Amino acid sequence: MSIFKNRLRLVLLTIVLILPLAGWFFFKPVRVLLPELNSVTCITNNICVENLSKKEDAKLLYEKSLNFINNYIGVIESHPRIIFCSSISCFKSFGFHLPAKAKTIGNFGIVIGPKGWSEIFMRHEMIHYLQVEKLGLYSYVRAPLWFKEGMAYSLSNDKRELKKPWSEYRKKFRLWYNKIDKHNLWSEAGNL
Repeated sequence: MSIFKNRLRLVLLTIVLILPLAGWFFFKPVRVLLPELNSVTCITNNICVENLSKKEDAKLLYEKSLNFINNYIGVIESHPRIIFCSSISCFKSFGFHLPAKAKTIGNFGIVIGPKGWSEIFMRHEMIHYLQVEKLGLYSYVRAPLWFKEGMAYSLSNDKRELKKPWSEYRKKFRLWYNKIDKHNLWSEAGNL
């Protein structure tokens, strides 16, 4: 019996040690948890940059976008960690590819690509982060795409002409948003 227990412990220990490594190599977005191991420098707990010469730009973009979200949409309780990539290779190292400009990984963090350094893209991703924070990851995943993307395009104040289906998502969100009591936004969203 003790041989069986020892083998079981060894197998469990091996799994516990290998699982994080497997995640690191096969699910690259998990790298937002330890971005310093992925060739970026964290200048604060919440801001990491690939190129240190752009750290002031990153700080300003973060602050302006966070203030916008907090003042006009909802208060983000746990400020997101944002990784600012200046190169395509950095963006790809977190598992993302162009034409994407930025990506939110649940409530773990946001990766901004080299073409995503703007308030519109930052606001959009922070809205996704806020959605996860307010709804919870499970409800966020289950929420309709028109709500998730429509809210991010609409409330970020993104004035761009969008192609389908994004333009339809924004339109459907606006129709829904205009019908609800804004004070109950998150409970209404949770009922979708």
